[in-house]
Amino acid sequence: MRRTQLGRTGISVSNYCLGSMTWGNQTDTEDAHRQIDSALAAGIDFIDTAEMYPVNPVRASTVGRTERVIGLWLEKTGKRGDVVIASKHSGGGNRNIRDGAPITAKSIPEVVEGSLRRLKTDYIDLYQFHWPNRGSYHFRQIWDYDPSGQNREETMAHMVETLEALQKQVDRGTIRAFGLSNESAWGTTQWARLAEAGHGPRVATIQNEYSLLCRQFDSDLAEACLNEDVGLLAYSPLAAGLLTGKYQGGAVPEASRMSLVPELGGRKTERVFPAVDAYLALAAKHGLDPVHMALAWCAQRPFMASVIFGATTQPQLDHILAGLELHLSDEVMKELDTVHRSHPMPF
Repeated sequence: MRRTQLGRTGISVSNYCLGSMTWGNQTDTEDAHRQIDSALAAGIDFIDTAEMYPVNPVRASTVGRTERVIGLWLEKTGKRGDVVIASKHSGGGNRNIRDGAPITAKSIPEVVEGSLRRLKTDYIDLYQFHWPNRGSYHFRQIWDYDPSGQNREETMAHMVETLEALQKQVDRGTIRAFGLSNESAWGTTQWARLAEAGHGPRVATIQNEYSLLCRQFDSDLAEACLNEDVGLLAYSPLAAGLLTGKYQGGAVPEASRMSLVPELGGRKTERVFPAVDAYLALAAKHGLDPVHMALAWCAQRPFMASVIFGATTQPQLDHILAGLELHLSDEVMKELDTVHRSHPMPF
């Protein structure tokens, strides 16, 4: 398993990361623990979670349950030193969490302590802001995104005060590094600039959606992150299961995400299925498994820190693990770009 470092932190992780958002809902505790054991045996020591998990759907009654599942595994195994754990502070807008309150300097100590308690640990390796207070164009919000209502002075003050609050957590030893999620190129560079001015920990990573079907990161964000040493943690690298091909021809497998979230968070469109067909055809042409191809493509991108994948069931995880040593040839990488040009931004 290839290893990478998280920004300039010196924290080393596997270049694939085990996602956990179904644990405690679609995936029960025993199966989740089996997944962690299997991932570790395959060389994956990086686990991503969030205070709001599990999802599909997010409910007030289940917020924090995924962190508890991980905490039970840590308590049972005593293997805290064998894994790198990333979690996230939810931002404004989700009424299931602190009644939709935004991220503030005051909220950070409370939220960190809650995650530590549920995870049954005394430190979090990578602590991320789940989405910006000022809003975001991710999750299909780009189609009518309008940043003209933002207040730069308020945004800068928020960044400074929260960086200073994060630094207190670093000094206490409760977090080791800071990361962003669902951020923009401008936001990422501002966080880096303010840290270099001495206000707090430097951003190490950005967790944004990235897949063969969602390549918004490829331009301004790629440039910003490569120049600022901010690694991408790609979520939804299989586009919520679309790139597996299991939804082609109108199929909706039982207990699949589409059976729970019919529109797949806005990913289900008329244009997406022809795009998937093209990627499936390319995989077949080269004798590649489409799941392995999609994940390997993400892992080979020059700005990638780690590719986050999730599996609802153990057989799904076993299938993914079987292909993680795949390295795509230059020919395949170029052909994937050709398909992208024919089917750009299908959702």
